[in-house]
Amino acid sequence: MAAVVVLAGGASKRMGRDKLLLEVGGATLLESAVLRFGEAFDDIYISVADEAKYPKIAARRVVDIHRGAGPLSGLHAALSSLGHDGVFIVAADLPYASPEAALKIIELCGAHEACIIRLPDGKIEPLFGYYGKTLLPLCDEALLSGDNRMSEVLYKANTRFIAPEMLGSLWSEKLIFNINYPDDYSRVL
Repeated sequence: MAAVVVLAGGASKRMGRDKLLLEVGGATLLESAVLRFGEAFDDIYISVADEAKYPKIAARRVVDIHRGAGPLSGLHAALSSLGHDGVFIVAADLPYASPEAALKIIELCGAHEACIIRLPDGKIEPLFGYYGKTLLPLCDEALLSGDNRMSEVLYKANTRFIAPEMLGSLWSEKLIFNINYPDDYSRVL
């Protein structure tokens, strides 16, 4: 089984304060993600730039090796340091992200190196997907070149891009709704 890595290393610049400490339903966004995914996965980690951040969160840490390189840095650190064949990445600011949908994505991945959702308009959601350990060289290459886009890795890898309907009843547009701005938070509340 893959480990789950909750991405928690962002700077929350668009929110103007640490969005992962915002409360939704009595828990912070980060606490909620760790609790939800911890019920379905045995191994859960949070990806952080600073190991001491979020001391109240009861999850093991994966600390960025390449600081300031965004989510790709978190993926790279997870693939470098964890002994799993792959990891499921979920951004902590996805309040409706479902572990059941994550398990389905892992199942749909099959022999592919990665598996993520591609919307009908062509947009992809790289922060809710499965990534195999074989992607580590592509992550290294991207980070060393200075191209920190997750898509840089995904389009070079053997990636399965799945349509939302492949998730069946697990799909909803809310699944990949993320909180970046104060208005997004207000909509969730």
